[in-house]
Amino acid sequence: MNLKPIYRLFTVVIIVSAFCLSGCAGPRLYSVNMYYDGEQSVIPAYLKVAGQASGSVAVAEFTDTRQTDDPLVIGRVIQNNGAKILVFPRNVKPTKAVAHGIKQYLKKAGYRITEINEPWDLKEDKIPMGNAGVLIGGNIEELEITCRKGNLTNSYKTHMTLAVVIADAARGRILYRTRVKSIYTQEHVLFSENILGQQADMVLSDAIEKLFEDKKVAQTIKEATAN
Repeated sequence: MNLKPIYRLFTVVIIVSAFCLSGCAGPRLYSVNMYYDGEQSVIPAYLKVAGQASGSVAVAEFTDTRQTDDPLVIGRVIQNNGAKILVFPRNVKPTKAVAHGIKQYLKKAGYRITEINEPWDLKEDKIPMGNAGVLIGGNIEELEITCRKGNLTNSYKTHMTLAVVIADAARGRILYRTRVKSIYTQEHVLFSENILGQQADMVLSDAIEKLFEDKKVAQTIKEATAN
């Protein structure tokens, strides 16, 4: 009896089975981007520039000061069996996404934006000197995107805390410090990386809009750019 065909069939079955098992194991990580669309924002009247602001605003990249073992991790997907799959940024770091979102919001409000590449540690004696009248910087103190998978629905929860500092770049002094916190939760029958990304977008949008709901923030920026 020729056993070669049987051996070949057995080998094929083993290979296909291994492939199927590896495919069923699921992804080892998820990656998402955070993005704020300033064109969709509704700017309050007290922040809008009447005419043309004489000074410009620069927004430094934020600093990630979260207490975490791995600063690259921004979330977790918790499977039904308790296993946790990590969530990472895809193309844009959250520190850049926050700064970009604030710039987009201020641009929509009518302010001139000056680009700055130098980091700022929020210390008054380390304020970068540049062409902008106002410098905004800050820290990401908390950021966590979580999805807990269930049998019928998936529970999403994302929270973010930002510490924000506004400085007079020309005079080298800090004008105002504040902190904003945003939490967004949702129950959804579906799960995908896109939905994880939407959670990140929502919490970023809410944090930025809460920042400028503080009329002291608007007053500080308007007065500093009018000088």
